[in-house]
Formats: sequence, structure tokens, C-alpha cells
Amino acid sequence: MKIALGCDHAGLPLMEHVRTWLTDAGHELVDFGTHTLESVDYTDFAHKVAQTVAAGDADRGVVICGTGLGVSYTVNRYKGIRGALCTDTYLAKMARMHNNANVLAMGARVIGAGVAEDIVQAFFNTEFEGGRHERRVNKIDEDCV
Repeated sequence: MKIALGCDHAGLPLMEHVRTWLTDAGHELVDFGTHTLESVDYTDFAHKVAQTVAAGDADRGVVICGTGLGVSYTVNRYKGIRGALCTDTYLAKMARMHNNANVLAMGARVIGAGVAEDIVQAFFNTEFEGGRHERRVNKIDEDCV
């Protein structure tokens, strides 16, 4: 699977851990950074991830900032993007099973590396159930402006 990655300075240490897990799992990565601990704006990186996934140039995305809130707000501004801010594996599984989420958002100041790895594994190993959920997911973009 091809996965777009983006984080700000607060999310960089956690993103490095996530990047290693995804690479070891055999995924192809499109890494937009940041690659520095110098202060940057999370929006710059979240926009790139959302644009890449929305255009079909990546299958899914991962965005990380301090809380996960800013990056999740940013990616969800794009038609066709269903970004899920996940703090545990249950949310990650449900985001995929019922909402066909295609961008995972996490907060580096909220969860640790071990929990993040479990969330990433749940998000990328859970399939969308479709059925009645597909009808609901399709309605998300119907009135999108």
C-alpha cells in the first residue's frame, strides 16, 4: 500500500517510529516531513497528505501533530478524505470498519510509541465492512462544499 506521511515538529519523533513500522510492514511511503524539530506549521504538511490521498496518488495517509487535532481538522477539509483522530485501537478499527477512514491522525503528546504502533497496525490491517456503512460514507461527500 502507498501511504502519505506528514507531521509537524511536535509529531516528528512519533512519526519516525511510525515510519519504521510501516516500512518494515512493506508499505511504500511518500514522506512530506517535517524532518526537523524546528517549529513549523502542521497545516503545511497535513495539506500535502490530504491532497495526495484525495488525488489518488496514495492509498492512505498518516498525519501527526502535538494533539492530532490540528492535522485532523486540516485533512478533513478535503472532499474524499475521511480523517480519523485515533487515541486507541478501538477507534482505529471502527474508523476503518464503519467509516472507511483513509487518513489516520494521531497526537504525539497524547499517546506513546507503543500505543501508536498498535493504532497504526489496527488502522492498516482492518478492512471496510461496506454494506449499510457504504451508504453512510457516500453521504459524507454529497453536500461537501
